[in-house]
Amino acid sequence: MMLRARGFMVLGLAASLAACSNEGELVIDQGVGIASVLTLCPSVGIPDYTGDITTFRPGGDTTVASLDVTAAMTDLRSTCNDATDKVYSEATFTVNARRTDTRGARTVELPYFVTVLRGGNAVVSKRVGTVTLAFADGQERAVASGKAASYVNRADAALPEDIRQKITRRRRAGDAEAALDPLADPEVKAAVARTRFEMLVGFQLTEEQLKYNATR
Repeated sequence: MMLRARGFMVLGLAASLAACSNEGELVIDQGVGIASVLTLCPSVGIPDYTGDITTFRPGGDTTVASLDVTAAMTDLRSTCNDATDKVYSEATFTVNARRTDTRGARTVELPYFVTVLRGGNAVVSKRVGTVTLAFADGQERAVASGKAASYVNRADAALPEDIRQKITRRRRAGDAEAALDPLADPEVKAAVARTRFEMLVGFQLTEEQLKYNATR
């Protein structure tokens, strides 16, 4: 599943990464201008097709003529505290909504989920919340804010010491391993995958709503 989010391992210029790396992150510089950053904090993103939601008027008609409310999740921002045994992540987001019938004041509640994945496929936790939108009489648009949070065990997100040493071991020019990426080692890749956590946020959709988003 593709995510519209920063990756867990970020490739970029070493100078740029050095400026934004935080305490607790592992920075590997091979001396050729490329660095990788591994962090205890989960990556945060919105899974494909879950950042929008569309509701229709009762009756089963899902054509444009029967549109009721459309909403989009935007401006996802996250913070992380990895100073304790429980790594705490918090995300905030904005929901921009539009309704087709502007008569009367109306309150609309939209469900959203926050899921923590380990290794790309193992669900660690999932919670469902709601964001409330208030439309004034005659108002077509409404905006609301939402918040999601999660905890990850620090021990589960940290690389074993022997793996860290494999990654950070200094290699001399001319050594057979000097030109090899330590993150390509199968043992290292497996260890990194086990410590990879993602906090995913999106609308809690029905099967019909998810299909609508994927095919429209």
